[in-house]
Amino acid sequence: MNKVVANAHVALADLVKDQQTIAVGGFGLCGIPEVLIDALMETGVTGLTCISNNAGTDGIGLGKLLASKQIKKMISSYVGENKEFERQFLQGELEVELTPQGTLAEKLRAGGAGIPAFYTQTGVGTQIAEGKEVREFDGKPYILEPSLTADLALVKAYKADKAGNLVFRKTARNFNPDCAMAGKFTIVEVEQIVEIGEIDPDDIHLPGIYVNRIVLNANPEKRIEQMTLKAVEA
Repeated sequence: MNKVVANAHVALADLVKDQQTIAVGGFGLCGIPEVLIDALMETGVTGLTCISNNAGTDGIGLGKLLASKQIKKMISSYVGENKEFERQFLQGELEVELTPQGTLAEKLRAGGAGIPAFYTQTGVGTQIAEGKEVREFDGKPYILEPSLTADLALVKAYKADKAGNLVFRKTARNFNPDCAMAGKFTIVEVEQIVEIGEIDPDDIHLPGIYVNRIVLNANPEKRIEQMTLKAVEA
């Protein structure tokens, strides 16, 4: 099955609606599906709940959707580099569900695995635990955390074959596979597309069963990747 589509706009056109929940991969600005985010912004949909490790920065990544007022709620673990996020939150324009980073990853992974909830010690005795069930195991308190799923997942990978089997690179592997698993429908943006069978099965990080559509972005900006060279002494 060939899951490759012409571009990001085609990939999203018949899927996005107002009030959807969307899981977006990436870690900071590393491994963000930048072309898919741009196309999502251009659809004009509003009232979105976005699940993502962070909310981009001002004017970059999910920061674009915040600036265009398309996001009503963020479920995130780190939001410290986005002034517009801060402004909207303090003004009561944006709902925020702040979640510890490891818990957020497990919420997505569990959701993708069909596990409705799990117990964790993270957040016990803090505001994170308010309103949540607490149980003791081996004399230690644990809080019950519900898992997360999304109507749509937007994911960035390095390479895909036409069946959607994915290879990630370095930090971009962090949240992207979990988001892909948690999405009821998953679109992946990749730098390379190869024929089915060209990726060794042992090198596949996420099988194509989790991927519905593939979009090529051969030249991503990779804003935070920098090369520093030491001057050669004469």
